[in-house]
Amino acid sequence: MTLPENTADRTFQVDLRGLVDLLSHHLYSSPRVYLRELMQNAVDALTARHALDPAAPAGSFGIRLYADRSVVRVEDDGVGLTEADVHTFLATIGRSSKRADGIAEQRGDFIGQFGIGLLSCFLVADEIHVVSRSARTPGAAVEWRGRGDGSYTVRTLPASARPAPGTTVTLTPRADAAEWTAPARVQHLARHFGSLLRHPVTFDDGSGGSAVPVNPEPAPWARTYPTPGARSRALAAYGEEVFGFTPLDTLELDLPAVGLKGIACVLPEAVPAGRRHGHRVHVKGMLLSEQAEEILPDWAFFVRCVVDAESLRPTASRESLYEDDTLAAVRDALAERLRAWIARIAASDPELLHRFLQAHHLSVKSLAVHDDEILRMLLPWLPFETTDGHCTLDEFARTHRTVLVTSSVEEFRQVAAIASAAGLGVVNGGYTYDRELVHRLPEIRPEVSVADLDPATLTAHLDPVDRETELAAAAYLALARDALAVFDCDVALRSFQPASAPALLVDSREARHERTRSRLAREQEGGLWGDILGALQQEAPRAQLILNQLNPLVRTAVAIDEPELARTSAEALYGQAALLSRRPLRPAESSLINRSFLDLLAHALRKDS
Repeated sequence: MTLPENTADRTFQVDLRGLVDLLSHHLYSSPRVYLRELMQNAVDALTARHALDPAAPAGSFGIRLYADRSVVRVEDDGVGLTEADVHTFLATIGRSSKRADGIAEQRGDFIGQFGIGLLSCFLVADEIHVVSRSARTPGAAVEWRGRGDGSYTVRTLPASARPAPGTTVTLTPRADAAEWTAPARVQHLARHFGSLLRHPVTFDDGSGGSAVPVNPEPAPWARTYPTPGARSRALAAYGEEVFGFTPLDTLELDLPAVGLKGIACVLPEAVPAGRRHGHRVHVKGMLLSEQAEEILPDWAFFVRCVVDAESLRPTASRESLYEDDTLAAVRDALAERLRAWIARIAASDPELLHRFLQAHHLSVKSLAVHDDEILRMLLPWLPFETTDGHCTLDEFARTHRTVLVTSSVEEFRQVAAIASAAGLGVVNGGYTYDRELVHRLPEIRPEVSVADLDPATLTAHLDPVDRETELAAAAYLALARDALAVFDCDVALRSFQPASAPALLVDSREARHERTRSRLAREQEGGLWGDILGALQQEAPRAQLILNQLNPLVRTAVAIDEPELARTSAEALYGQAALLSRRPLRPAESSLINRSFLDLLAHALRKDS
C-alpha cells in the first residue's frame, strides 16, 4: 500500500512510569528483583571483562554491594561503558548492551538477554545514578542519571571519578521501598540470589566494619572432598539446608553438554498425586527461580532439585525458563538420571528401595504405566491392596497363579472377605494405575494369568445348598425377591465362608449405571431422550443378594413364616450387605435401612411385651 505524500513517520511515545507499573504488576513477581537485575548486569559486565582480558587471574574482578538506610550501591570491575554506550543502551528501552562489539555471538556467556533489567530499579527508587568507565577505550568516566519521569542527563567526568574500569550504580530508595532496601534485607537478597556466583561478591552495611563475603564458598558440587562418603553427606546436608527436609537419598546431577550441575533430593514422604514441586534453578550461578516446575517431567514429583546451568534460557522476567529444544533435552536427560537411580537401588539397595516405594509407589506406578524398563524392574515390588492384605505383586503371585482384579474399589470391598475365604486371589484395581499395571504382570511373570473379576467368577466359587434346603427356603426367597425388586436385585441361597458373613451383595458400577439408563428410558418413553436412551440401552444385569446358609441368622430368617417379618428381614439383610460394600448409598437404600431397623425393633418389642 502506498502512503499519502503528507504522511510522516512517527515514533512511539513511552510512558516510563506506566511501563514501570506494568513491570511491577505483570513481569516481576516482587520489587526485590531490582537487586538481582543489578547483580546480573554486574556479572555480565565481568564476563565481558574476562573476555577482553583472558589472562587476568580468576577472582581478580568482583562485585561490591553497599547499603545503608540512605542508598543502595552496586559496584563491579566489569567492562564498563563509554559515553556512546550510555547514550545507546541506557537511554533506549529494550536495547541490550550485550549486543555491542560482537558480543552477540557470545550471548551464551551472559545471563541477561533483554536490556530492560535496569528499569526494575524504578520499582524502589525514583532516580538511578550510574558512573562507568570503559575497559575497551581509555579516557574519562561517564555519568548517567535516569529519573522515573523519563528524563535523563549524561556528562563526562574526570578519570579520577572512576580510577579503574567498571560501573557503579547508586539508588536513593523511596520511603515506601524501605522493606526491600534496608541493609539487612539487601544482604539477605544478595545471598539468596548470588550464593552460587563464580565471581567474588561482598557486602558492606555501612557500619564501619569490613565487608563480608556473599558467596564465600563455591557450589557444594564444585568442591573437593576427602572421600565419596564425605561428598554424599555434604550434598545431602546442602539439600536439607535449601529445602528443609532430610532427603531419603541425594542424586548428583551432571550434564556436561549444557553445563548443568546440581543435586536431586528424594522426598522422604509421599506427596499428593500430580502435585509438582518447584525446583531451584540457577543460571551461571545466579538464582533464576525457586519454582521452576518445567525442569523435570510430571511424574518426577518425588524429588526436588537444585541445579546450576550454562545453556538454559531465561524468559523476559528472568524468573522462569524459556521452553525450547535445550530445555526439552535437559528434561529428558534428567528423567533418564532418575530412571538410572531407580534401577541402581532396585539392583543393589533393597532396603532403600523398600523405603522409597513405601513413600512414592504412586509416582512409580504412574511412570511404570508408560515406561517398560521401569515396569520390568519395579512392578513385582510395587505394593497393592489384595485379599492377602497389602503386599507386592511378587509375593502375591507366589501363592496365586491366577490373579483376579476388580475394576473399582467398591467391588473389591464387596468381595474381599468371601474371595479370600474361597481361596481366590483378588487385587483391588480401583486405584489410579493399579488395574492397568496388574494386567501387565504376565509380561514380567509369564507363569501368572490375570483376569477381571466379574460376579459370575465369584458366584461360581460359592457352594450350592442341597435341594431339600433350597425347597424349604423357596417361600422366603420369593418374598425377598419381591421386597427387593425395586432395587433390581435377585436373591439366592448359597454356602460360603466366612460363616460370620450373613449375605453378599454382588453388583457393579456399570450394572447400576445400565439399570439407571433403563429406568430413565422407560420414564422418557416416546420422547427424544427416551429414544436416545433406548438406543443406548443394553440388557440390564441385576444385582444379586446371596444369602449364606452357613450363617445362623440366615438359617433363622429363611424359616420365618410371617410374610411381613420375612420381607423386613430380607430388607435388613440387603441393607447390611450394602453397608459392607462401602459404596455410596442411594436415598431409597438409606430409607430402607432405617425402616427395616425400626420395623425389626418394633417386632422385637411387641414380642417381649
